[in-house]
Amino acid sequence: MTQALTLARPYARAAFQLAREAGRAADWSLALAFAARVAADPQAHALLGHPQLGEADAVALLAPDGADDTFKRFLGLLVSNHRAALLPEVAGLYEDLRAEADRVVNARVTSASELPVSELESIKAALKRRFGREVEVSTAVDPTLIGGAVIDAGDVVIDGSLRGKLARLQTQLAQ
Repeated sequence: MTQALTLARPYARAAFQLAREAGRAADWSLALAFAARVAADPQAHALLGHPQLGEADAVALLAPDGADDTFKRFLGLLVSNHRAALLPEVAGLYEDLRAEADRVVNARVTSASELPVSELESIKAALKRRFGREVEVSTAVDPTLIGGAVIDAGDVVIDGSLRGKLARLQTQLAQ
């Protein structure tokens, strides 16, 4: 995984630079997400690795309808360098670069049960105050947390789950 991220990073930076210069960062986000889903599909992955598949055919498979020529050339570069399998990592790193440039923090709130909209809004407001940036929140439900929530915002993880509190209490009692 670490090697894939290392290999994908220069491609993500190049994609981001190309997209920003063209003023099409959002379009490239969608196009990269599509290409990443295709590249991650086991059948498409096997097809992309086939030696008889030409570069143009691989690009046609990976590119969404309406993709611009610059994006297709970018995909062609990945295919010719045998890096199409890195598209999921490239897409993820591209989104990180885009969020950083837009001064947006992507946070994931995992809770034991579905959270009401009012609680999500208060969490979003608190994170906005903490980071001084706009915050986009995605949610997930994990019943094993028992209660509370875990907030993952990039390098910051706030574990307010009951499971986490019990684990910390157990550690303190063991000492």
